[in-house]
Formats: sequence, C-alpha cells, structure tokens
Amino acid sequence: MAIKYSRQREEIKNFLMSRKDHPTADVVYMNVRQQYPNISLGTVYRNLTLLADMGEIKRLHLGDGVDHFDADISPHYHFVCSKCGQVMDLKMNNIDSIVDIAGMDFNGEIQGHITYFYGICGDCREPEN
Repeated sequence: MAIKYSRQREEIKNFLMSRKDHPTADVVYMNVRQQYPNISLGTVYRNLTLLADMGEIKRLHLGDGVDHFDADISPHYHFVCSKCGQVMDLKMNNIDSIVDIAGMDFNGEIQGHITYFYGICGDCREPEN
C-alpha cells in the first residue's frame, strides 16, 4: 500500500536530517511546530513511527525511557553520555565480527546487533590539572 505524501512528515524528516543530536519526539514537535503551528504531538509521534517502520529513520532505545530518532540510517554506532545524556555518532571501524563471536556457542541464528557505548563526553569530562 502506498503512503500518501504529507508535508508535515516531510518537514519532520527534514528536521531530523538537519540534526546530529538524535532528538526525542518532544524536541521534534517543538521545532516542527514553528513551521506548522497547528501540528499536534500525536501527529509527530505517528509520523516518526511511520518513518521508522518504513526504514527512513532509526528509532533509538537508549535506556532513558524515551525514544530518540536518527535520520542517518547507515550502519553506525552511538555514544551516550552518562552525565548529560547527549547522544552522538561514533566514527569507528565496523565491528560486525561481533556477530560471529556471539554465535560461536549459540545454537541459533544471530541476524544483527545493536551496540551503544556509554561514558562521559568531552564536554562533561573534568579537565585534567
């Protein structure tokens, strides 16, 4: 079934493409509302869910109770600051070999992985004396 074009959905996707901080639905709503004052939070949630289900964006579950969204759907890893909660992309070599390692003593088929790295970001890290 074809999905009907929506200017609001397009604006949501464009907003996400302009960001590298992996915003929550509330942040998306507050910003898209500037362009579309009558948009509801429910519409933003529905469109984020639709875009994620269609594979046009990624939904990130980081353990903080809210979903974060990423327009970069290429394979990459994320770092989450334990102090300020900032989420950022990590520039690193691919670690897909972890699937082979995990599958060595597993009687099943591992089809992928999601890996988040946690620690203290450069902004929160205390300066060295």
